[in-house]
Amino acid sequence: MKISLIDKDDKKSLQNDVISKIRDLVNSRNLEEGEKLPSERLMSEKFGVNRNQIREAIRKLEFYGVVKSMAQSGTVLDIGLIGFNGMINEIISLDTPSFKELVETRITLELKTVCLAAKRRTTDDLKNIKEALNAFKEKMMYGEDYLEEDLLFHLAIAKASKNSTLLTLMLLITPPILATYDKDTVCEGDKAISEIRKHEDIYIAIEAQDVELANKMMEDHFYKLSKYIE
Repeated sequence: MKISLIDKDDKKSLQNDVISKIRDLVNSRNLEEGEKLPSERLMSEKFGVNRNQIREAIRKLEFYGVVKSMAQSGTVLDIGLIGFNGMINEIISLDTPSFKELVETRITLELKTVCLAAKRRTTDDLKNIKEALNAFKEKMMYGEDYLEEDLLFHLAIAKASKNSTLLTLMLLITPPILATYDKDTVCEGDKAISEIRKHEDIYIAIEAQDVELANKMMEDHFYKLSKYIE
């Protein structure tokens, strides 16, 4: 299942309803950490939904770390009952993040990843970042849609940070931001050569393993976007 930060309201409502019923069932059986949840078939029949909907709800709970699916063993509670209930309440009450919230989070992540990348990058990392940069430059110079190439450039930096959690968060948070870029031309008016230079400056700082400069170049890169959301 694809985990998304933004779901349609009807899908989100149905998924939250299934998650609430799973919570109630877990509580009625007074399960504790390590104990097995009822089977997908049983929950499907009990809740009156199809097994795929049960499976999606379970995978979402697994993503948040409250349950664990084990081969040949089914799904077990991966946290105590009190923690489980608290986490479920937070999960089902999560609001769809606004564009501003997504961008604020992305900028925070990017400033951290670029510093770590400058510290930890390898020769292979530099090669990957450079390839992504060149693809981005080509699209910009020909006036073509460059958003995907821009994404790959930033993901290459996140990968060079050697922090898989930061990379995962970047993978989660960037698609809904790009969807908004498709609707609203946030960076309208930026000249291609200026945008290319900003990306090149980030690459140069990472190549030089200059953490302070890398942070400054990334801040400069996001200056206009930061102003846009203020």
